[in-house]
Amino acid sequence: MHPTSAFRLLGPNDPPPFVVERAAGASPFVLICDHAGRAVPEALGDLGVPAPEWDRHIAWDIGARGVALHLAALLDAFLVTQTYSRLVIDCNRPHHVPGLVPERSERTDIPGNVGLDPVQREARLREIHTPYHAAIAAELDRRAAAGLPTVLVSVHSFTPVYMDQARDMHVGVLYQHDARASHALRDMIRAEGEWVVGDNAPYSVSDETDYAIPVHAERRGLPYLELELRQDLIADAAGQRAWAERVAGWLRRLPAFPAIDR
Repeated sequence: MHPTSAFRLLGPNDPPPFVVERAAGASPFVLICDHAGRAVPEALGDLGVPAPEWDRHIAWDIGARGVALHLAALLDAFLVTQTYSRLVIDCNRPHHVPGLVPERSERTDIPGNVGLDPVQREARLREIHTPYHAAIAAELDRRAAAGLPTVLVSVHSFTPVYMDQARDMHVGVLYQHDARASHALRDMIRAEGEWVVGDNAPYSVSDETDYAIPVHAERRGLPYLELELRQDLIADAAGQRAWAERVAGWLRRLPAFPAIDR
């Protein structure tokens, strides 16, 4: 076993764990994308996962990065995107849960994650999960110190069919303790009469299943949105651009949400 301090996961040919776009963005919206990428460190090979599986939702949120990039440009908003596949480490999972480094995703086994050495698990946390969330925290700290209004927006995508179950919604808004922004957006979308919107569906937020929103928004008392867009709507560049424009319009019409008194 390698000493924790000596073992390094990411090598010189591996990309950084996150990318910041529009660092000086003036918008009150701060955008994050936990499952933007599907990179794998060279040291891990393909984790024993067949090549076609890397094109599926199990590896990343298809289309989410493209939407987030367009949205950041349209809103002039700070954006941080995560680079590595959720099969390496899921950056929207708490440290203690098995799904942080999944041994199986849907019906696909991940051999490279089975019986993982604790030191190597810690390296994935230290070199990928922690730096990404540190970048988010640093921006939120900066904004708080400057007294800037902030709404955290987490961009995700979901499959039209999950484990043989069809999902008829186009977009979902997720939340846990604070539903102010989510319900305002839900009602706005429903009023248009064109899109089916999921209320805490197809997923919901909890301290046991999620990391970004509980840690960065709810602990700070920040208003937030976690958006889920259906992947067949944003699988190509045209769809990503169209949905970014649609979401930007919705966000611009949201009422102001002051921070919760702590």
